[in-house]
Amino acid sequence: MKLKPIVIGGVAIRNNLFLAPLAGYTNYPFRRICERSGAGLAFTEMVSAKGLKYGSENTRALLYTTEEESPCAVQLFGSEPDVMRAACESAELSPFPVVDINMGCPVPKIYKNGEGSALLENPPLAEKIVSECVRSGKAVTVKMRIGVSADKLVSAEFAKRMEGAGAALVTVHGRTRDKYYSGEVNAAEIAAVKRSVKIPVIANGGVFSVADADRLLDETGADGVMIARAALSDPQIFCDFTGVPREDKKTMIVRQIKETGQVFDERFTTVFMRKMVAFYVKGMRGASAYKERLFSCPSPEALLSLVEEIFA
Repeated sequence: MKLKPIVIGGVAIRNNLFLAPLAGYTNYPFRRICERSGAGLAFTEMVSAKGLKYGSENTRALLYTTEEESPCAVQLFGSEPDVMRAACESAELSPFPVVDINMGCPVPKIYKNGEGSALLENPPLAEKIVSECVRSGKAVTVKMRIGVSADKLVSAEFAKRMEGAGAALVTVHGRTRDKYYSGEVNAAEIAAVKRSVKIPVIANGGVFSVADADRLLDETGADGVMIARAALSDPQIFCDFTGVPREDKKTMIVRQIKETGQVFDERFTTVFMRKMVAFYVKGMRGASAYKERLFSCPSPEALLSLVEEIFA
């Protein structure tokens, strides 16, 4: 994959290799691993515009960042244009020059609320949301799917309307809402988006290696790729693209446990890092036994001790 700088609404991004927003995972310490490995832009977990409006502490916790993470991008979801704009203009989002609007989440709770991928079926509302968010002065991007089902593909026309509303970039997950995260990626639909708009297009879906990215870019003509689930078991996958030397796995995990503990409380750190280390031991000899011990660790200190043993 040829890495190249990319500009999003006036915001300069060092390369066209992005980390996807992953609910429950892409907190600040995890993003920093990916960024140190060479990811050009990493997105927060999706953040509720309503949660910001009503001062939810859980929502605020998702927005932790520092000046080391620059530029940084937040993913926002909601279906009320005025609430979405207010979120963009809020003090909590002031550190984020790029705001991505979620128009792809397939989860029933989000979909039934008229948010996420439900917006694919309501282009006028989606346009209004984008245009209102653009008024905030943020660089606004859209992450979308190709449709809600195979008989309702909307990619090219929908992306064109988002561009018309002021979106500075679109990321296209090449699956329909009903497929969630399985099945073949429809590269032809991503290619149709690329032909229909002048703004940058990022291809998303099924990228687990440099070869996967090369193939997806060849088939779509997209301007870059977004990596999602592959980063959960290997956040240093970006090193394979950028040539940044990989850290020893134990060193990476120990650093992540400590950095997570600096941002979050002990309970969150323990629960979150138990599931992360479970990803990291996958495929290792004795992985099942390690996982059983991992999920009985009561504290970050116990986790650190077990990690030292596993990766001795």
